[in-house]
Amino acid sequence: MHAIHEHIYDNLESRVSGTEPEARIVAEKRATWKTPHHVFLLSAIMLCMHALPLWAAESRHVAIVPALGVQAGGKTGVVHYVILQIDKDPLLGGPTVQFNEIHLGGGSIVSEDWKEGVKHAVTAAARAVGVDGRDWVITIKNRSYQASTEGMSASSAIAVGIMAAWRGDDVRSDVALTGTIMPNGQIESVGAIIIKIEAAARAKFKTILVPHGQTETIDGEIDQLATRWNIRIIEVSTLEEAYQLMTTAKH
Repeated sequence: MHAIHEHIYDNLESRVSGTEPEARIVAEKRATWKTPHHVFLLSAIMLCMHALPLWAAESRHVAIVPALGVQAGGKTGVVHYVILQIDKDPLLGGPTVQFNEIHLGGGSIVSEDWKEGVKHAVTAAARAVGVDGRDWVITIKNRSYQASTEGMSASSAIAVGIMAAWRGDDVRSDVALTGTIMPNGQIESVGAIIIKIEAAARAKFKTILVPHGQTETIDGEIDQLATRWNIRIIEVSTLEEAYQLMTTAKH
């Protein structure tokens, strides 16, 4: 795997025009994202896309994945959404990761450990789909109610999103995932698991995927959570397990 390069969009001069291809992509994704808690996201995607590089539509792959987090103070969980775009690098200098942190359209600043989690996600996803990623330019925008987002718990969902974008599979609208991805595809534990599960349940997700073994730490509360919110809580160990449950994959 080649070294992952990083670039950050931090000013409005990176905006481009001519977004008809993006509009078509978003329209196609709409069919699988119909629940009310996605309305605010879809209304802003066109604004987000203005801040992304302009490439040939046929070489572009896009996915949107939900991610679970915790607000400052650690007592309230939140659901945010990560927009991923993969373009081809004709110079084969990748994988390159570009973080679009412009506030236009609800963008969020992300911490260094969040970015490190993304790099792990890129490595794991590339291995999972059987490519080296040298022709990948990945642009990521974190769509959040918060001005900044920290931690690595979104990295497993981001890895799923990269795979889905590349393969052309849809991300299911009723499944959420939390977990720290390792470069080898293993999914490791995260903090504040109960708070994150409850946040997903409030947002109408019916299935919540968590790292293997993590429910043992809250064994007495799992049944109560599942019954109270009418949800399924499923443990996953690897990226491939999570992918099969979180997407329309037929691989």
